[in-house]
Amino acid sequence: MKSTTTSSDSQTGSEPKKNHTKMLGNKIVLSTILILAILIGCKTKNATDSKRLDLTFEPKSNSTVSGTATFIQKDGKVTFTATLAGLKPGVHAIHIHEKADCSAADASSAGGHWNPTFKKHGRWGQGEYHKGDIGNFTADASGNGTITLTTDEWCIGCDDKTKDILNKGLIVHEGFDDFATQPTGNAGGRVACTAIIK
Repeated sequence: MKSTTTSSDSQTGSEPKKNHTKMLGNKIVLSTILILAILIGCKTKNATDSKRLDLTFEPKSNSTVSGTATFIQKDGKVTFTATLAGLKPGVHAIHIHEKADCSAADASSAGGHWNPTFKKHGRWGQGEYHKGDIGNFTADASGNGTITLTTDEWCIGCDDKTKDILNKGLIVHEGFDDFATQPTGNAGGRVACTAIIK
């Protein structure tokens, strides 16, 4: 009887240990799968949300202007930076135009200002303005200038045609934007152009 009881006790005692070990193993496997799923999900989201365009300006209208532009989309916003050289010292306008076409000698092939919401020309962020009305920047005595803008009103290749900057043109003007003259801001000739394409 004692041996039977002892045997029964030892089986009963080992059974919870086996179940506990099995449950612990299952929890570790499930935790690992969950962590991997979260990491993969985060990587996928970041990969699709982060986009970058690197562009190079070409001189237009017999200018010697050169430079680069970048558009970086991250966390629902686009940051634009343009760095230019060879400009006349002073204030210059830069705008997004309707077409990714810089083929004309004067860049007229890029069309007018990009204005998908059919607003009046104006100053970015104040009253009415085109989605392409980036604004003015200053070229120093050596003809170098830079401008940066961050906005949630643009996207790179999204489904919203009022925000998508792809397949547009980026134009640097000879003069400054007065933010009043319709529809161009009286910014003068087009001295540099680049197509906003992948």
